[in-house]
Amino acid sequence: MAVSQALPASAHDLELVALAAAGGRGAFGELVRRHGSSVRGLLRRMGADPALADDLAQDAFLAAFEQIAEFRGDGAFQAWVMRIAARLYVKRWRKDARLYLSAEPPQLDDPAPVGENARVAHLDLDEALRSLSRAERMCVSLCYGAGLSHAEAALALNSPLGTVKSHVKRGLDKLRDRLAPGRGNTANENEVHG
Repeated sequence: MAVSQALPASAHDLELVALAAAGGRGAFGELVRRHGSSVRGLLRRMGADPALADDLAQDAFLAAFEQIAEFRGDGAFQAWVMRIAARLYVKRWRKDARLYLSAEPPQLDDPAPVGENARVAHLDLDEALRSLSRAERMCVSLCYGAGLSHAEAALALNSPLGTVKSHVKRGLDKLRDRLAPGRGNTANENEVHG
């Protein structure tokens, strides 16, 4: 028994999945410990507030535990559970009718810099994602955070494929612009490096 207790902390995800499929709750607990923060992070990037992200992550892991025997191991366990979580968020989003992909909310321009150092401030991915429209954030998060194809995202969102592709393209373009090194402060960079 000491071997099976030591196994979850050092075992590969596929070994843990096999143990969990055989009823090993400790093995599944280790999978939750390893991947819980990533799942919650994806949900927050998709637009869920922290409490909702926690609730949906818990629901996703419960669904994964119930369906663990269906996991084929074709991809990473983390990607599989992230897809489950993303679909749960989309289902919740549809139920609450908070987002309509066909009706874009107006985009606000970037706020004016307070000073020259305002542009030099560090931008992280979460901040950059918040600058996208809700539709763009949802589509980018589904395709690049949850690993869904454009067609799978369109199906999950019950939206035309072309609409999803447009939101992803616009969202990625905005993220590239926003996260580009030296964005808005090329004069300062030339002084430092020149």
